[in-house]
Amino acid sequence: MRDSKLAFKYFYKYLKPHWKAIFLVSVFSLISTFFQVLAPTYLGQAVTKLTSYLTNGGSLNSFLEIVTLLAASYLLSTLAIFISWVIMSNFTAHANNSMRKSLFNKLQRMTIRYFDTHQDGKILSLFTSDLDNIFNAMNQAIFELIAQVSLFVGTIYVMFRINIKMALFTVLTLPLALFLALVLIKKARKYIGLQQREISNLNGFVNEQLHGQAVIITNGLQKQSVEEFKKYNQAVRSAMFKGQFYSGILFPLMNGLATLNFAIVIAGGTYLILAKQVSMPAGLGLIVMFIEYSYSYFQPLTQLSSLYNLIELALTGAKRLAKVEQEKEENRVIDGQQLAPLKYGLTLENVSLGYSKDREILHGINVTVPKGKTVAVVGPTGSGKTTIMNLVNRFYDVSAGKIALDGTDIREFTLTSLRNNVGIVLQDSVVFSGTIFENIAFGKRDATLAEVENAAKKAQIHDYISSLPNGYETKISENGDTFSTGQRQLISIARTLLTNPDFLILDEATSNVDTVTEEKIQVAMDEVIKNRTSFVIAHRLKTIINADKIIVLKDGSVLEQGTHQELLNLKGFYYKLYMDQMAFD
Repeated sequence: MRDSKLAFKYFYKYLKPHWKAIFLVSVFSLISTFFQVLAPTYLGQAVTKLTSYLTNGGSLNSFLEIVTLLAASYLLSTLAIFISWVIMSNFTAHANNSMRKSLFNKLQRMTIRYFDTHQDGKILSLFTSDLDNIFNAMNQAIFELIAQVSLFVGTIYVMFRINIKMALFTVLTLPLALFLALVLIKKARKYIGLQQREISNLNGFVNEQLHGQAVIITNGLQKQSVEEFKKYNQAVRSAMFKGQFYSGILFPLMNGLATLNFAIVIAGGTYLILAKQVSMPAGLGLIVMFIEYSYSYFQPLTQLSSLYNLIELALTGAKRLAKVEQEKEENRVIDGQQLAPLKYGLTLENVSLGYSKDREILHGINVTVPKGKTVAVVGPTGSGKTTIMNLVNRFYDVSAGKIALDGTDIREFTLTSLRNNVGIVLQDSVVFSGTIFENIAFGKRDATLAEVENAAKKAQIHDYISSLPNGYETKISENGDTFSTGQRQLISIARTLLTNPDFLILDEATSNVDTVTEEKIQVAMDEVIKNRTSFVIAHRLKTIINADKIIVLKDGSVLEQGTHQELLNLKGFYYKLYMDQMAFD
């Protein structure tokens, strides 16, 4: 029930701005319904007039007048439907566009934790599967709901006004229709919700496999990958079959009941004529009229049952999107302090972090990074090196203690000013679709070509870019295969240099490259950290031997700290790490 309320609140939020358009759609739907309900009365009268003319020599003109009114009713009904459809198509497109923009904007405000705990494919399915289902439903179901409910109510009202007994014959199968609909809808809702979850899981798996395709091919794991895909696909197929079966069977069942209803109406009308409760030829016209009303009466049930699958998919999508909108956003401290240029440096004071209550990653970390100095953080995989980077840039907030810039807790600064002054070169470099110029200027959109070239020169990538046919206007493909791994890293360094951050974090920037490229990147890194307050998270220890201080982490705690030489003299954990690496270099 709570999920259903979420879905309806979601639709209300995005449809409310279009209430005028919805009102107009409702008005024209009612106009269409009025003429659609009026038409069978003219049809019945036309049959009566024609029968009278053929048997008793009645007036042909009166028959032609009724036929003209019948044709006009159908024409006006069709025109009203067309106008309401045009209005509806316009506002549903705008509403869906608002949903799409709102979802993307929401994701931009989400915490890193959300992206760490949700697969890319599942997030992508919100934009594709869920929003597409909602658009399809709005584009068809909203109009049909208004039109068919109006037709259903209007038809029942007019039938009982004309002839109560014939109206009762017409609605005789309603209890059975409602019972079948409720039973099947309950089943369909269960499996359509499961279907969307399984599709989301399948999208997540496919996205994961595509990203790791090189590893799969290299290790000859294609067969295993296909077998895993079959399991996910089978789960989708099973849920989809059951969902489609229970929702799809509604339509033929309602059609069958509609046919049965025709027979009941004809039999009922014949009984009234034979019992002389209705005279001829009016009785024949009455039967024809109520056959038409029987169609109009069952049409809403049949149409809505055929749309049920579409509506349920939209409701399921709306539930999932509404839950995303309820996700916790980053605490941006809009009215917080603006981070000024550093005077003293950064400190981590008794910092602890647990991603969950029962799993603490960092334990009472105390680190000082004086202004203009470089502090390196080393340690084995899983020791907490990258976690510290996540905390300094407020991807996560500390569980205990505080991180301070010039003595002020970073949680008191606005996120914008904090991140404008903290630059990061990630272990896995990222390039975007577009030109090389646009990629380097990504963090400073108003940068000039001279500024971009200067940053590229310092990052040791200018010569390579200049050798390309289109230079800085060279297009980068979506997967970035214009550059090697090392060159992409140099692009990232140039991008960071251009923004000129006050505090810099280098997160194992040389871990994914060969030794020749590493030397080039090291030259660029030395340029980046020159006279700049910086954290260098390192895997290869020879890249940080000149750091002003080295912090050695193990199992989330500071084990040792000092200069490279001081730590070697201790002959402790750092000494062992360094000697082990030197043995392989």
